[in-house]
Amino acid sequence: MALVLKDRVKETTSTTGTGAISLGGAVANFQAFSAVLSDADTTYYAIIDVTNSDYEIGLGTYSSGGNTLARTTILESSNGGSAVNFGAGSKNVFIAYPAEKSVYLDGSNQLVINSTAVTATAAELNLLDGSSAGTVVNSKAVIYGASGEVNATDLKVGTAIQDTNGAELIKVSATGSAVNEVTVANAATGNNPTLSATGDDTNVGIDVTPKGTGEFNVTASFMSGVFSDRVNAIGNTGAATTINCDDANVFTATLNDNCTFTIASANGVSNRASSFTLVLTNDGTAGRTVAFSGATFKYPGGSVPTRTTTANATDIWFFFTPDGGTTFFVVLPAKNLYN
Repeated sequence: MALVLKDRVKETTSTTGTGAISLGGAVANFQAFSAVLSDADTTYYAIIDVTNSDYEIGLGTYSSGGNTLARTTILESSNGGSAVNFGAGSKNVFIAYPAEKSVYLDGSNQLVINSTAVTATAAELNLLDGSSAGTVVNSKAVIYGASGEVNATDLKVGTAIQDTNGAELIKVSATGSAVNEVTVANAATGNNPTLSATGDDTNVGIDVTPKGTGEFNVTASFMSGVFSDRVNAIGNTGAATTINCDDANVFTATLNDNCTFTIASANGVSNRASSFTLVLTNDGTAGRTVAFSGATFKYPGGSVPTRTTTANATDIWFFFTPDGGTTFFVVLPAKNLYN
């Protein structure tokens, strides 16, 4: 499970062949492997067979069930770098620190990794320490450019990205088992950067939620693309239908009965108006009636506009409320339309 290195770990073994080593007990003044390793831990080991002049150095995997050490990877051996076929007799097996896996400072305080001197300066190594209140909590070697930008293919952020003054610029929050995300992409000359919803789901939207009574403002000379009215096709009305203003800005329906339309969920934010359009088509039966409920409705001249009752004709109604749906002003700007 983990690579473990510990001091004074040495045991004897009488194992023969090239298989896993059965550990026979700690040598005097040393620890046993079982005292420092858990099941499936790995460690670097050395085996010395004084009787037969054999040796082996490698990476082993400890098994607590049989108190054995599997010779997982051979780094160096008296058998030309392959597993030694150990003969009879007692051997010593101990935790080692192989030279080819070592990192150290030489006599000139030069950093050496795997027998190779690291010639980069500390500034070139770019060590970035994540700290809190002056205390280092994690240290990672990172790569960043001349301007200080971090280069990473998968950068994990705790709770916020800060600006150059240390103030929070972007806050982030994690969702358990998340499968959808936001992708930001830049663009070449003549094209627009994009902010896209991406993820595993087939349809993924983007929710923008202002704080308190704050507003979502978009500054642009023209809105294009999908930034337009949403249409909700109600289908047949039946005798009663609810028009939910959260669902769309345009509703289409076929009047197949005398119907009462109930208006619901108009924009309730203070100082915000809302409106919707109802495209109402009669079915093949003439003379059906409509009524509206759920608010106070005001019409031109104080009377409900006369709608077209002819079979298969279409009227277009427009509803506007300046007070969160308490009062709707209603007009019938287009009527007696046929397919």
